[in-house]
Amino acid sequence: MQARFTGPVYVVRDNIDTDQIIPAQFLNLVPTIAEEYEKLGAYAMHGLPDALYPERYIAEGSLDSRYPIVIGGRNFGCGSSREHAPIALGSANCECIVAESYARIFFRNCVATGELYPIECPERLCEIFKTGDLATVDIDANTIIHEGTGKVYPLKPLGEVRPVVDAGGIFDYARETGMIPKAA
Repeated sequence: MQARFTGPVYVVRDNIDTDQIIPAQFLNLVPTIAEEYEKLGAYAMHGLPDALYPERYIAEGSLDSRYPIVIGGRNFGCGSSREHAPIALGSANCECIVAESYARIFFRNCVATGELYPIECPERLCEIFKTGDLATVDIDANTIIHEGTGKVYPLKPLGEVRPVVDAGGIFDYARETGMIPKAA
């Protein structure tokens, strides 16, 4: 799996909840159906208020985001335990989220689905980066670089969750490590 992600960042603040990540009216989309999985990405971050986030995560009429990296504040992914939230972001081509902290169930859903890397950063990056800034996240080096300033910020290591996300989620990891038999 890729260990470095470079691209423009999408910056959000504290307490971004799962209703903002994927509003309830889109939960009828079934992620295991390829066409519906693709549609989920078109609605990622659709619930963010326009007044606070005038730059949309997904451009009108697009299925994918131009922002492979999301930077958040504290308590990212709070609210309900819907696994559609990390799936919608992954479908929209989000590779990783770098936030100060996560709601526990959202973090676990990121790992279980293998859709994206939930990375913690001790610094308040949502006050340093602006939407559209170019960044490089290096999971091996546990760093994020603000490409505009050259400043490097340390990230917390993913530890034991990394191989699970690398494998594509908990079931793929279990098959890969022999915990469950591989599909015939």
